[in-house]
Amino acid sequence: MIQLHCRWQNRRMPPPKKSDLRRFCHAAAVAAGLPVIPQWDLNLLFVNDRSMAAYNAELVGHEGTTDVITFSYFDGTEEYLENDTMIELIINPDAALREGSKRPGGYAWEMALYIVHGLLHSAGEDDLSPGPRRRMRRREKECLEILQKEFDFDTLFPGRLS
Repeated sequence: MIQLHCRWQNRRMPPPKKSDLRRFCHAAAVAAGLPVIPQWDLNLLFVNDRSMAAYNAELVGHEGTTDVITFSYFDGTEEYLENDTMIELIINPDAALREGSKRPGGYAWEMALYIVHGLLHSAGEDDLSPGPRRRMRRREKECLEILQKEFDFDTLFPGRLS
């Protein structure tokens, strides 16, 4: 099972239960086609819009907030040392709350999508041009359908704090 390191820095939404999130991320990595043996580390950082905009500017050179930023250290050779950090995702629950209010599945579906999206980027998928974007959307849908059979996204990613 992949090792999960998670920091929740969003005060608007409650964090998921870490053991459930670990199982979800492992299953999502498998669905995305990432190697899981030997074991590697996945770092997740959940932030708010303001922090995401700062990370987006500093780390990616883009202006404004976004939903997920992916850093993958898989280089195509699939050779890595056990317990190496191989993927880092910065995820914005504020964006998931906004976008989820416009789409079926809501906030929880968006949060699952952002993790899947980041893992698919790490598996080599791209969404910068029309052909690859269509493939990415198809792969996202396939992965989410697989994951939905095992996980209740609404339980994994609970709604707003009171």
